[in-house]
Amino acid sequence: MVILGLTGSIGMGKSATAEMFRDFGVPVHDSDASVHQLYRGAAAPLVEAAFPGTVSEGVVDRPKLSAVVLKDPAAMKQLEAIIHPLVGADRDAFLARARASGAPVAVLDIPLLFEINGDTLVDAIVVVTASEEVQKSRVLARPGMTEERFQAILGKQVPDAEKRRRAHFIIETDHGFDHARRQVAAILKAVASMQAGRPKSNA
Repeated sequence: MVILGLTGSIGMGKSATAEMFRDFGVPVHDSDASVHQLYRGAAAPLVEAAFPGTVSEGVVDRPKLSAVVLKDPAAMKQLEAIIHPLVGADRDAFLARARASGAPVAVLDIPLLFEINGDTLVDAIVVVTASEEVQKSRVLARPGMTEERFQAILGKQVPDAEKRRRAHFIIETDHGFDHARRQVAAILKAVASMQAGRPKSNA
């Protein structure tokens, strides 16, 4: 089974692209969705113990937690030490199920793939990208988003240009859904001929 790592900076269209892979019948593990689930379950008491007042009725209050950790690197590392192992266990269980089902390809949707050295988990990397103008307009249109918060998030992510440089495949999302879907189909066609193992050249 070939494992693709899907990543992209905030506002690049990664979630929509992940859905396109699902439409082609590819199993996709969504790290963000896993975190959301954990924040309603196993992670909640651990987060409350580390950051008192960030959990309400057994569920992590994400805005409150973000306010605590976003500008505090030490707090962010503490949070990551809690969450990453739990997400990793969920991801491993997903991959085991995908292999057992006989899936030829599986996708790990990991927003911070490079930041957590997740590239070591996959056979090839797919980076979703768009122009800076499109990215900014998408992000600032989100409820509660501000320019300051947008810049703070960007500051914690590997720059888009570096992501693209390290990608095996690139999907551009600022030319419409049909264009992006054709790129996904082309990637799956290329992957169909791959043996498990990291490709040696960009595509």
